[in-house]
Amino acid sequence: MAPSSTVYGNSMIEADKRKAIFLLHQEGMSARDIAKKLGVSRNTARTIIEQQGAIPKTIRSDKQRLDEELLRRLHQECQGRIQRMHEKLTEEEGIVVTYSTLTRMLRELGISSPPKTRCDHVPDEPGLEMQHDTTIYHIKLGEQPVRLVASLMYLRYSKRRYLQFYRSFDRFKMKGFFHQALTFWGVCARQCIIDNTNLARLRGLGKEALIVPEMEAFAKQYGFQFICHALRHANRKAGEERSFWTVETNFLPGRTFENLEDMNRQALHWSTVRMEHRKQGKGGLIPAKAFEHERPCLIGLPNHLPGPYRVHARGVDEYGYASFDGNFYWVPGEDRQPVTVIEYAARIKISRDRQCLAEYPLPADGVHNQPFHPQGFPAPRYKPRYRKQPAHEEEKQLRAISPSVGGYVDFILQTPGIYRHEHLRRLLALSRKMSAPLFIQSVERAHKYRIADLPTLQRIAHLYLEQGQDLPRVQVDENFRQREAYLEGSLTEQPDLSIYQTPLGS
Repeated sequence: MAPSSTVYGNSMIEADKRKAIFLLHQEGMSARDIAKKLGVSRNTARTIIEQQGAIPKTIRSDKQRLDEELLRRLHQECQGRIQRMHEKLTEEEGIVVTYSTLTRMLRELGISSPPKTRCDHVPDEPGLEMQHDTTIYHIKLGEQPVRLVASLMYLRYSKRRYLQFYRSFDRFKMKGFFHQALTFWGVCARQCIIDNTNLARLRGLGKEALIVPEMEAFAKQYGFQFICHALRHANRKAGEERSFWTVETNFLPGRTFENLEDMNRQALHWSTVRMEHRKQGKGGLIPAKAFEHERPCLIGLPNHLPGPYRVHARGVDEYGYASFDGNFYWVPGEDRQPVTVIEYAARIKISRDRQCLAEYPLPADGVHNQPFHPQGFPAPRYKPRYRKQPAHEEEKQLRAISPSVGGYVDFILQTPGIYRHEHLRRLLALSRKMSAPLFIQSVERAHKYRIADLPTLQRIAHLYLEQGQDLPRVQVDENFRQREAYLEGSLTEQPDLSIYQTPLGS
């Protein structure tokens, strides 16, 4: 008996040839000559002769049938997770079935829905499409964990990338990132696929989305248009999503970053140098070579394209400083009239009456409360009026007087509603106007009665000088319980007055 595979193979021979084999056999031709004449094997010829030239009805010996009730029960137990169903079938039920066969059976029985079709499937056309998206990472800069926003641009055809990180990401920074990435490449694609972010989308979703006029005008300068993909169809920009996975698995592991500037330098080198010459995908595409092929199809950017900016109105103090983003910038000249600060991605310009007075590069990330002056000018004589002056040195000197003074300093720092640094400076100045024992004794009494007011502390010192070293305890009029204000607030919880019952110094 021929094996099942042979029978199955014989059944594939067309009916006319099978009939011819049987007729030749009836005319007396041997199986060997029939096989040689019609180009089939001798075993096939003999099998067809045995079947008298008819096509046999074959049934797959490996055809699997699974109980529908079992599949429905597992589908409910596994909450529709077919992968888990496959595991339970093979491990618990002892049924060996391939994953593709299981999914087909579930679809035929109507247990699971057909696979979701990909939306807006378009071919990889050179020069047609680039993709942009952001995601949030929690990363260590130095020893401090911070929350950063990663912004990534992706050319779909050539698979080029451009990656940068930001403390925060708004519409202005989005425009700055686009300008930085596109001017680095010198070209852009005709379309930019984005999700339904409100940074670029005014209203609507997917194909019905309307782009913010500001962003639409910005894109027009470079020659592309924003297109939002359908809701919950992030696979429309699968290359972008896959790039973030590459960032998580290839860029972030094994690297340390001193600060945000160091991280962006490494991100720029990784995305535009290392990944440019690394093979991508199963086809082994090299982005640098693919980009040279795609370049003629991309839109070239005009030379000296101005970067995005926004305008801020600022006043100038009597020392000639204008404040911006937590720092102070000196304005040349004697005029103290208000100025206009024009903010770019990496620098600012200070102008008045459409005349540029000074230009400054933006300081490094984390630099605040610092004065700056233009190069080539002598350093200004005075510091900015509104510059914050921390009292770290004053605090250190106060704590060195005695532990009790240090405890009072902690009380001052925890008291809301006071200007802490100014308060500490005034407290240090007060300590220099009296002897150390008197100051310590006055501070201890002020701390005991939770007194943060410096004039009251000064009156305590005067009382010590006038009445000797021992001041009487504070006398409390017990009739206060009969006062109207007390009775009105008697429904509240009783305050803890035990601190006023302890004698001074105990």
